[in-house]
Amino acid sequence: MNLMDEYELTDVTNGEATHTSTRNGEILRSLIDFFITKATMADNLEIATDLATTSDHAIVCAHLRWDEGEGVKVSRKVTGWDIDGLKSEEEKENYEKAEKYWKDKSSGRPVLTEKSSGEELQKEAEWIQRNFVNHLNRCCKKVKVCARSKRWWNEEIAENRRILGSLKRARRRGEAMQQQIKKQRSNVRRIIRQSKTKMWQDFLSSATKNQVWQALRYTKPGGQQTTKALKSRDGVVAESWEDKAKLIKEEAFPKPVKGVERMAEEEGGGMWKMITDEDIRLALFDQSVKKAPGPDRLGFKAIRLLWEWDALRIIAIVKMSFRLGIHPQA
Repeated sequence: MNLMDEYELTDVTNGEATHTSTRNGEILRSLIDFFITKATMADNLEIATDLATTSDHAIVCAHLRWDEGEGVKVSRKVTGWDIDGLKSEEEKENYEKAEKYWKDKSSGRPVLTEKSSGEELQKEAEWIQRNFVNHLNRCCKKVKVCARSKRWWNEEIAENRRILGSLKRARRRGEAMQQQIKKQRSNVRRIIRQSKTKMWQDFLSSATKNQVWQALRYTKPGGQQTTKALKSRDGVVAESWEDKAKLIKEEAFPKPVKGVERMAEEEGGGMWKMITDEDIRLALFDQSVKKAPGPDRLGFKAIRLLWEWDALRIIAIVKMSFRLGIHPQA
């Protein structure tokens, strides 16, 4: 315990059960594992008792928030746009103006065709990224996504985090004990778990139709199992993740026979012609809008908005990507 106090270490589990077993029909809980970390990092760690795994032990999850932290300047970088707000009834006039502006701007730029080259595909992707991001910056309210954007975040959690921050500052001044910080940190985690549990229960009680299957996917154990080894046509066995990825890539995009590289580039395959516009639409709208976007900030919610305004352009890009067997970088 002296080492824990001297180096300001803390046990993330806080005495919570990390192992469960059943004996004579009774569920027994015990603490056979514990996780020690620096006290300054403990706020980003918690026991995820709601995650299904192939093990009977609990998981320690890390929530890395780039917009929070002691002694760290909070970033004001915009990470997205309020697209739902733009499509609301109150912003209907602004939405129509934004749609008309984009259509006027893109109407003078030709859509890709079957004869388009890989260079033209790359330029088209770069043009859309640059111009659509600038357009969203003008017509949409900019937002910064952080932990407080979670639906389970409420005023009680915010207030208790403020208390925790005050105790930490008081501890540095020598006016508070580490035990007080530990107690308040446990209190914050308890309130967060209660909020998440309540939201989950509310979702289950009001789930209808397809939401029932959505709840099943949430509770179904994830892909924790190790995939079997793969064997190539030549009999080479791939066991590691890197070898499997390399083997799948070689099978999906085989190198052309020597001497016909130019013919393969010009003619390509014909499977891409079987992809319909509806296939592309379903693939786009089947993706979660909560997925983290890339550096360009164009997540699936933004791409769906572009689909509403300029579906033919997206369809052309997807089909040309399949035809040429490349993924444009933008």
